[in-house]
Amino acid sequence: SGGENKDFAPLVRLNGIVYLDVVSVDASFDNLDRHMNTIPFYALAPQHDEIKEKLQAALEGVLQSNWYVLGTACENFEKEFKAYHSVPHCVAVGNGIVALYLSLRALDIGPGDEVIEPAHTYVATWLAVSRAGATIVPVDVDQHTWQMEAGPVAQAITARTRAIMPVHLYGFMCDMQAMVRLANSHNLKVVEDNAQGTGATYQGKKAGTFGDCGAFSFYPTKNLGALGDGGAVLCSNNEVRLRIAALRNYGQKERYDATVEGINSRLDEIQAAVLSVKLAQLEKWNERRREIAGWYLSALGGISEVTLPDFQKDVIPSYHIFPVRATERDGLQKHLTAKGIQTMIHYPKPPFRQQVYTQFLKWAESFPVADILANTELSLPIWPGMTHAMVERIGREVKA
Repeated sequence: SGGENKDFAPLVRLNGIVYLDVVSVDASFDNLDRHMNTIPFYALAPQHDEIKEKLQAALEGVLQSNWYVLGTACENFEKEFKAYHSVPHCVAVGNGIVALYLSLRALDIGPGDEVIEPAHTYVATWLAVSRAGATIVPVDVDQHTWQMEAGPVAQAITARTRAIMPVHLYGFMCDMQAMVRLANSHNLKVVEDNAQGTGATYQGKKAGTFGDCGAFSFYPTKNLGALGDGGAVLCSNNEVRLRIAALRNYGQKERYDATVEGINSRLDEIQAAVLSVKLAQLEKWNERRREIAGWYLSALGGISEVTLPDFQKDVIPSYHIFPVRATERDGLQKHLTAKGIQTMIHYPKPPFRQQVYTQFLKWAESFPVADILANTELSLPIWPGMTHAMVERIGREVKA
């Protein structure tokens, strides 16, 4: 409408497709549903409406405390988050990439060391390794589960390998039993990128608790999301905890006495208070996601042009994303957009095809599955608050 109707969220045009901003869309969700009959890719309002009074009380508590960084709210969230995962230690930090970076720093992984990680992932996974000064060693993901597997990792191990960084992409999980067994046999560290897997389990054990460190992101659209950026690291070793706690706070174990070259990346009190409120709802919200995923599996079953997600046996996914593969992905996305159904692609360019990592292009043929996923993956809407009718409508349009 030329931007004249201020009831609607801002629009973004990308490759000829118009998207509604996935965060600001909440403010106008009711209007969109009423006037445009649009199904947004993600909407936070249904979750926030459930806990509005508790969120307001938590924010008021921070205001009354007059303490906004490294205070009681952060300490409480760290205690709650580690208890939820049944691990000894949690250090809250500013965002997910910092959680990965500080995990590597705390484990003394840097220049001269190699870290094996998947070729198919968000670029932040790679950036954390190169920022730490270590060498990225990519391996392709499995064609069925779309996750990194122990077999290719074993073939990539060299005398310089120091760590493995599995990524629990989409809220599914890698075979962590095999990954940890492989790491132990070669005396390697394991840093889990669990930005998308909060609440997922493998053989009854939660994602992010298998390795030496588990790194989390609390970006607003994550299963456990803040009202801004946020992250955390879980670990079992107290010395690692102390190192991360110092590194996030200028390298200080005591104020005005930096012992290492640290950074400033701390989870603020407002985000910590919000996350504590939301953590109490996480299991319920994840169960809703699984219910919605079940509706999708039923609605989309039998469509030969669409490949549905698969995952390891004994994995209970968190379904951060509901990805499918489509032989005519771009045409399908355009059709769904025209029908008022927002989708996204995770991810249209693998890291080795992005400008920052052009040195890896000479090995691009070694990652065929990553390229296939980049050209065929489409993420359908999945968020607590979606209705069965919405999923049925999406299913009908995919079939159409």
